Amino acid sequence: MGLALKKPAGVPGKSWPAIVIGMFVAFGGVLFGYDTGTISGIIAMSYWQNQFSTGFRDSTGHLNIDASQTSEVVSILSAGTFFGALTAAPVADFIGRRFALIFSSFVFILGVILQTAATALPMFVAGRFFAGFGVGLVSALIPLYQSETAPKWIRGVIVGSYQLAITIGLLLAAIVDNSTKNRNDTGSYRIPIAVQFAWAIILITGMLILPETPRYLIRSGKPEKAAKSLSKLRRLPEDHAAIIDELGEIQANHEYELTLGQSSYIDCFKGGVRKRLLTGCLLQGLQQLTGINFIFYYGTQYFKNSGIKNAFVIQMITSAINTASTLPGLYAIDKWGRRPLLFWGAIGMTVSQLLVAVLGTTTTGQNADGSLYSKNDAAQKASIAFVCIYIFFFASTWGPIAWVVTGEIFPLKVRAKALSMTTATNWLLNWAIAYSTPYLVNWGPGNANLQSKIFFIWFGCCFLCITFVYFMIYETKGLTLEQVDELYDEVKVARQSVGWRPTTTFREIRASVAGQGGVHGAKAPYEEKTEGAGYSAEHES
Repeated sequence: MGLALKKPAGVPGKSWPAIVIGMFVAFGGVLFGYDTGTISGIIAMSYWQNQFSTGFRDSTGHLNIDASQTSEVVSILSAGTFFGALTAAPVADFIGRRFALIFSSFVFILGVILQTAATALPMFVAGRFFAGFGVGLVSALIPLYQSETAPKWIRGVIVGSYQLAITIGLLLAAIVDNSTKNRNDTGSYRIPIAVQFAWAIILITGMLILPETPRYLIRSGKPEKAAKSLSKLRRLPEDHAAIIDELGEIQANHEYELTLGQSSYIDCFKGGVRKRLLTGCLLQGLQQLTGINFIFYYGTQYFKNSGIKNAFVIQMITSAINTASTLPGLYAIDKWGRRPLLFWGAIGMTVSQLLVAVLGTTTTGQNADGSLYSKNDAAQKASIAFVCIYIFFFASTWGPIAWVVTGEIFPLKVRAKALSMTTATNWLLNWAIAYSTPYLVNWGPGNANLQSKIFFIWFGCCFLCITFVYFMIYETKGLTLEQVDELYDEVKVARQSVGWRPTTTFREIRASVAGQGGVHGAKAPYEEKTEGAGYSAEHES
């Protein structure tokens, strides 16, 4: 990581302010991760189950919520995030990136207030929806703010740090849940929920101090304010040649975008873009279908069901591995490339999920009342070990790289719309898994009672991931976005993309556009993220 943060020679100004700002804004990922992770422990707490039960008793005779209520409580967050992500682009363009982040934090706070005050399911579910809506806004706005303020040479690491913050949020959720789980009062669930006020207030305070992005200010016709913002980010005077040059590139790119005219959603399904859209949507969908959110939404309850004595500690361990494993992924993505990491990550996940499925299915038994018992404690521990190995492979490959790839493969004209569709695919599958899992796993009438056999489903999906990477993922390491366009135009088979080299240099593309006066059809002069929700982590060659 140290090498990744070393500024190249010849880059003027200071880079640390933009790095610090990018890393601070990534802190919003803690909201996302914590809110996602905390529910797994809360629905496994004895006091919460007593408080929010409507009379249903589980296989042990304990008051609890049934499968449909569990589905509702867990999946409503994902429904909120789906709508929040789709709302983010128009909000960011209307009130600016900073104020959109502040607005989304207040929406999130509303959700936290409702959940903290709740003593029955309807209010708790409403709180989950609003918190989800805020998280959905944040999930699109933070990478947008980061990519518009970060120096080009470090944008990949800065946008990737958002994924790292999400994993830190999941880890904090597991730790707080574990510390309050045995309380026999409302503090057992109210403390983990109310902690989220702190995350939101820190983000709001920071956004009140930080500058608006220069790109948004150029789009809004405020070049003087854009110069002031950029000079703060780069720690250079407003009249410095580097500031004037960078602003000139942003301005030129903005004007070039205007010459492309309006693009519709139909354009995303035409010609070569259709293949890229299919790649992006399948990549985001398969990222969810590897089973990662089963572990973080229902892991605590599942481990308890499998006869593990201290499921909360297991959840802390899996969250810690998730956080630590993201770091090598951030380092390797620009060193080894997208395709090999996704390919070998998929193989590692496939083997791990198969072993978890086999061990869990063969070493647990079920009583007549539906309760589970462990036939072999050593095998149960081995099963947990392979869950941890699976998390390592996911967090270092498919976790961050799915977002990076979808940020790289779309052409300028339709990037915002295409990204919004791939992001929506991710949230849609996230919701479907959160909603259907209790019915698939649980014992009782109307449920499939799969228990550990659910891991055979994740194994099948991970096996699909291997095939998908081999046939669909192009290697985009070291290419500008314009060169990625050229790659897709010239190479028809994904595996042949590895040895491909561009036939024109970035400077020649710039010169040809300047010479043609920005003629329609010329390549874009500046590889910057277009407006819209989603992730962009371009690697500069």
